[in-house]
Amino acid sequence: MTQREQWGSRLGFILAAVGSAIGLGNIWRFPYMAYENGGGAFLVPYLFAMLTAGIPFMILEFTLGHRFRGSAPKAFACIARGWEWLGWAQVMVAAVITVYYVAVIGWTISYVGFAFTGAWGADPKAFFFEDFLGLTSGALELGALRPTVLGAVTLAWAITWLACVSGVRAGIERAGKVLMPVLFLLVLAFTARVVWLEGAMDGVNWLFTPDFSRLADYRVWVAAYGQIFFTLSVGFAIMIAYSSYLPARSDISNNAFMTVFINCGFSMLAGVMVFSVLGYMAARQGVPIAEVAGGGVGLAFVTIPMAINLMPMPVFFGTLFFLSLTMAGVSSHISIVEACVSSFMDKFGWSRRATASALCAGGFAVSLVFCTGGGLYVLDIVDHFINNFGVLGAALAEIVLLAWLCRLEVVREHANEVSEFAVGRWWSVCLRYLTPGILTLLVGLNLYGDLGTPYGGYGTVELLAYGWAVVLGCALLGLALRAAPGRPGFAARPDTTLRRTT
Repeated sequence: MTQREQWGSRLGFILAAVGSAIGLGNIWRFPYMAYENGGGAFLVPYLFAMLTAGIPFMILEFTLGHRFRGSAPKAFACIARGWEWLGWAQVMVAAVITVYYVAVIGWTISYVGFAFTGAWGADPKAFFFEDFLGLTSGALELGALRPTVLGAVTLAWAITWLACVSGVRAGIERAGKVLMPVLFLLVLAFTARVVWLEGAMDGVNWLFTPDFSRLADYRVWVAAYGQIFFTLSVGFAIMIAYSSYLPARSDISNNAFMTVFINCGFSMLAGVMVFSVLGYMAARQGVPIAEVAGGGVGLAFVTIPMAINLMPMPVFFGTLFFLSLTMAGVSSHISIVEACVSSFMDKFGWSRRATASALCAGGFAVSLVFCTGGGLYVLDIVDHFINNFGVLGAALAEIVLLAWLCRLEVVREHANEVSEFAVGRWWSVCLRYLTPGILTLLVGLNLYGDLGTPYGGYGTVELLAYGWAVVLGCALLGLALRAAPGRPGFAARPDTTLRRTT
C-alpha cells in the first residue's frame, strides 16, 4: 500500500485549511448578516457559536481525519461499514458545490479585467445582468453559453486541476502559501485606503453599533450558528480529507483554534472593508446607509462597482476588490475538489492524476449549465437547497452519529494525546447537546420555510428539478458509492473502540 501524502509543514496545513474556510461568503455574506442581526450585538451570538460549535466541530473533523488517515467515506467506514454512505453523501454535496461555485469565481475573474477599463459603466446592474450574464426569463430557459463567463470558468477549473493533480505538498500546499498571504495583503491594502474616505467610518459605525435588544430574538442566534457552519467548511468532507494528510504528531487542537480564529477574524475585517465602501457611497449620494447596504451577488457585482465608480483611483480599488474575491474563491474551490479527489482515491485506488483529471473534466462539463443565460437562476436554487439541506443536513447526521453512537471521549483522548493543550468535557457537551440541537432547529426552520413558501418565487418544477432533486440525488449517490466494490483493505476492520455498541 502506498504511503499517504503529507503536508510539508504546519504552516502549509494551516494556510490550506484557512484557505478552504475563507471564501466568498466571508466577504459578501458575513457583513450583511451582522448588519441585519443587531450590528455589534451580533458578535455576541457569533462568537458564542464559534466557541461552542465551530471550534468543537473543527477539532472533531481534524481528529477523525488524523486518526483514520483517510477521506470522509473511509473515516466513517472505519467506524462502522454502514456509515460510509454518509461520507459519500458529504462528498456528493461537495461535488455539487464545486460545479456552481466555480461559476462565481469565473465572474470575479472576469471583473478583474473589467476593473481595468471600467467596463460596467454608469449602470453596473444592467451591465451585470444583461450585458455580462445575458439573463433569460427563468431557470427553465437556459439560453446560450456566455463566452466571457465560459472562458473565465475554464481558467478557474484549470487552476484547480493544476493544484490538485500536483499533489498535497507541491500543489495544494503551495497554492495556499501563495493565495492566502496575497488575499490578506489585498484586503488589508483595500481596507487601509477606504477607511479614510468620506463617510467610511459612518458605514463601519453603522455595522458595529450594537442593538442589544436583538439578542432576545432566537432568530439572531440561529443566524449566528448558520453563519459559522456556512463559513468553516465543516460537515461536507473537506476538513476530514485535509487533516488525513497531517503527520502522526500534529497539534490538532491548536490547529483547529487557529483555523477558526483566522477565518472569523477575516470575516470581521471584510465587514470593515465592505461597510467602509457602503458608507462612502451613501455619503457621496446623500442617502442613508440602509439604502445601499446589501449582501450576496448584488453586493459584489452591482453595489460595489457602483461605489467604485464614485471613488478616486477606480482602477486601483476595482482591481484589488475583485482580485480579493478571486483569491478567496479559488482557494476554497481547490479544497472542495480535493475532498472529492481524496475520497475516490481512497475507495478505488486510482492515481491522483487520473482521479483529479476525471473529476475536474466532469465538473467542468456540468458547470457549463451555469455559464448560460439562465445559469444565475439555477445557481440560486441549487445554492439555497444544497446549503440549507445538503450541508446542514449532512452536518447534523454526522454529529448525531458521532456524538450519540460513538464514544466521544475516545476521540477527545486522541486529540489531547497529540495536542499542546487538552480540551475538556465542555467539548463533548457542546457536540452532544448544543450543536445537534441548533442544527436540528436550523434544518427544521429551513424545511418549514421552504414547504410553506416557495423559495425565491420560483415555480414548483424549477424547485423540484434544481433543488429537491439535487439534495435527494446526493443521498442516493452516497448509497450507490457505498455499495460499489472498493480496493482491498478499504476500511476492512472497523474501529470497535469508538462505537458505543458492537
